[in-house]
Amino acid sequence: MERSSPTAPVCDRHWRDGARLAVGWALVFCALCLLVDWDGGSLTPLRALLWGVLSATVFSVLLPPQVSAGPGWLVVRTPWRRLIVRTDALTAVRQYDGVSSHLVLRDVHGHRLELDPRILAANPMLWHELDTGVRRSLERGTLHHGADVLERLGHRIDDETVHAVFRASGLS
Repeated sequence: MERSSPTAPVCDRHWRDGARLAVGWALVFCALCLLVDWDGGSLTPLRALLWGVLSATVFSVLLPPQVSAGPGWLVVRTPWRRLIVRTDALTAVRQYDGVSSHLVLRDVHGHRLELDPRILAANPMLWHELDTGVRRSLERGTLHHGADVLERLGHRIDDETVHAVFRASGLS
């Protein structure tokens, strides 16, 4: 087993599964569209190209964002852009609930990114990197809004972890 150094970036350990699922659904969509078009006798090279482009669009919509973190930074990559925020220089953290809950992080350099809190709950090392950066922001006095949001999120993640340990050990 290969050991990583303490400064090695931490990545979302479930991203590859989500990416595989996106590829699978895009391929199924493409195959079904081509099959239906072929069965109807209307498949042409131009229509096949159209189905390929639509399948690529389905893939890009379903592909989850790739989240990674390191000492003092957090990155969210999508097919269209790469967003980075300095976690050791955060100015505000907000959580928006609703149909899709998300965190919005802002740093002193004006960078902003949105992140699904479930990614942090599923990846304790990502949460640890963010929490360490938030503590540095608090020490430096840059974090003015949202420390309570992260504290609540931390308690929720800790509670979920404890319940998962109890379930795995058969104590609950």
